[in-house]
Amino acid sequence: MGGMQKHEKLVLAIAILASTVSFLDGSVITVALPAIMRELGGGLSTQQWVSDAYLITLGSLILVAGSLSDVFGRIVVLRWGLVIFGVASLACAVAPTAEVLIIARGVQGIGGALLVPSSLALILSNFRGPAQAKAIGTWTAATSGSFIAGPLLGGLFVDFLSWRWVFAINIPIIAVVLVLLFVLRQKDVRLEGVSIDFPGAILGVFGLGLPVFALIEFQNFGWGNPLIWGSLTIGILALAAFYWRQRVAKQPMVPLALFRVRNFAVGNVSTLLIYGALSLGGFILAVFLQQVGGYPATFAGIAMLPVTIISLLGSTFIGGLAGKYGPRLFMTIGPIIGGAGFLWYLTMDTTPIYWTQVLPGVLLFGVGLTITVAPLTSAILGAIDEKQSGIASAINNAVSRIAGLIAIAMLGLIIGSKLDLGGFHRTVIVTACLLFAGGVVSFAGIRNPKPGDKPVAVAVTQDAGS
Repeated sequence: MGGMQKHEKLVLAIAILASTVSFLDGSVITVALPAIMRELGGGLSTQQWVSDAYLITLGSLILVAGSLSDVFGRIVVLRWGLVIFGVASLACAVAPTAEVLIIARGVQGIGGALLVPSSLALILSNFRGPAQAKAIGTWTAATSGSFIAGPLLGGLFVDFLSWRWVFAINIPIIAVVLVLLFVLRQKDVRLEGVSIDFPGAILGVFGLGLPVFALIEFQNFGWGNPLIWGSLTIGILALAAFYWRQRVAKQPMVPLALFRVRNFAVGNVSTLLIYGALSLGGFILAVFLQQVGGYPATFAGIAMLPVTIISLLGSTFIGGLAGKYGPRLFMTIGPIIGGAGFLWYLTMDTTPIYWTQVLPGVLLFGVGLTITVAPLTSAILGAIDEKQSGIASAINNAVSRIAGLIAIAMLGLIIGSKLDLGGFHRTVIVTACLLFAGGVVSFAGIRNPKPGDKPVAVAVTQDAGS
């Protein structure tokens, strides 16, 4: 961070540490799920809920977090997010039952929804020009590093201490950030004329949460139970109402006009498929290696580590190639290579050999994902005017979170109530098909920009009378 002023270094440190809390929590939890189930019970549905309770609130509220920052100020919202996340993390760490843990995870998601957008907004408001690009690059590298460290730390905690330490690790980081915010003493910025779409946020929570409840709990109650089909029906109606609300709201959470831009719309469909596969495949591999394969949590945690290493080493290079040749080819072949990696896992049995049955698939998936991600982001954000990049990025982030939420909720439909070898093989086939579909959608829909093409600026607010 050489060349930065003391104030800028402090801002960047706050943004990195605050985001690390959310990124670290997202990567450590999967390796802890089998240990949580052993202690608190509940089977596969407990594991699904511990993951999805967080994603429901995070995915549905992350879009409204930007408006909250504008209305109340970035630092105020960041402080709220830290406190909420910290209290919820403490509740997770001491949870006596699965039900308490699941509720606390949902509250964690509320805090997480406030952290990442506010952290980035803090960087954008304190850095300009090349310094801003460098600060965002530093933020990205640091948060990626925390994502790498997460599974290893989680595995070590589970194997040598307790799964509860997976949540407790957040608390000292949050305390440090709160102290740094006090030291910063920066005047907060509030924008005039910004409103919060509370009806849209509520409809989003119900539209996501109720169908997820039905998909996870149908095995316990059956599809004929009014609780299940009623939840599914009301959830679908809430999603329809959410869509209507976004069409008529003066300041919608999701400006639908953005989806008239071809690469933005197609890119988000690809995101839904690819990140759904990423969440589904990562979840099932970490759990299967422990519950069926007998791997220690630490080793299961680092099994996918090569994916992140390949991504860190190759993303910048691939991003440069995509900038030169266009994103379409990379978004087509990348997911297909990644899907081939998951098909490799069909060679696995109940005693998987890492070097021959796991690692080759991990490497293929890592290469495929690296080829895909930078061009995907470039295609989506490059299609939209820079002034609207914030909301475009927030929508794409929310789509990726919702993809994981839906994919994990559908596990019960794929594997049944208990994970075995057959269920694992079915899941990796579904994961591969999602990746292949992402490649096909990209090939059919993405268009490489032509010389002279400019990003599109669209109206993102409605007239007062609409």
